[in-house]
Amino acid sequence: MKQFKALALALSLVLAYALPHCALAQTYPDKAIRLIVPFPPGGGADQIARLLAEPLGKRLGQPVIVDNKGGAGGTLAADLVAHAAPDGYTLLYVTPGQQMVNPHLMLKLPYDPVNGFVAICQLVAAPNVLVVHKDFPAKNIAELIAYAKANPGKVNFASSGIGASSHLAGELFKHMAGIDIIHVPYKGSGLAVADVLSGRVQMTIDTLSVYMQYIKSGAVRALGVSSPERSPLLPDVPAIAETLPGFDAQAVNYVSAPAGTPRAIVNRLNKEINAVLDMPAVRERFHAMGGSGLKGGTPEQMEALVKSESAKWKKVIELSGAKPQ
Repeated sequence: MKQFKALALALSLVLAYALPHCALAQTYPDKAIRLIVPFPPGGGADQIARLLAEPLGKRLGQPVIVDNKGGAGGTLAADLVAHAAPDGYTLLYVTPGQQMVNPHLMLKLPYDPVNGFVAICQLVAAPNVLVVHKDFPAKNIAELIAYAKANPGKVNFASSGIGASSHLAGELFKHMAGIDIIHVPYKGSGLAVADVLSGRVQMTIDTLSVYMQYIKSGAVRALGVSSPERSPLLPDVPAIAETLPGFDAQAVNYVSAPAGTPRAIVNRLNKEINAVLDMPAVRERFHAMGGSGLKGGTPEQMEALVKSESAKWKKVIELSGAKPQ
């Protein structure tokens, strides 16, 4: 009898929790959804978020509004989402910094990077491109390394912020090449572009889609891509790994929600995001922007990737000598 009562109590508690969540999932969404981007407008994350938002909103029957909340290496946006209601109406556009990198660079985060979010779907695993100002003397990766070795501390590399993929790619390049180059962080790729174009900062390893137009115009020179193989979008530009074997610094971007978001909502969002990523029109626009590496997949696959990428970049940070602050 006691066992029966205990079982009945447990079942009632499960139903008390599950029924409201099931009802919420059935009516979801019934209002606009915010997709928080942790950088200002103009950068690669912002471009992909806006490419995703319109068709995703149409599939969900409610608008998806891109909301840029830049600052503190993406932690402001991540904090906002981690502490938002777990109802599927506040989502985070995640770049490597918020979950994979910042925990190894920052002593105190205002959110739990491991348990504060639930992954929804991977968006891209795309190569960055190493570009230099058009007047910079190096014409290839080997010449860049030779120049930096001959001029230690005189070459600067821009990033879209501390912990961003452009920051870590630069640190990995610095370590593997054995050179002394100086990191110059910005609040987003859009702000870094101006200084790279003017020559105030000599180089960056940042989003291909952002720099493609400037590569084509000759304003910057592409020396290498950060994926293990060449990009079909720049077939004549070698992979950095052709000079530095083993170099691999692709930017993993994905969508997450606050922990506790009902699984039915996570699965619904995953289904619709995958459908958007499979749309020929979306893929065409993405390629026209200079993008590559659209992915998709399950929430479970993305959760596993977060863990493996976090371990990878932890090692890079340790090798760079950077100390958590």
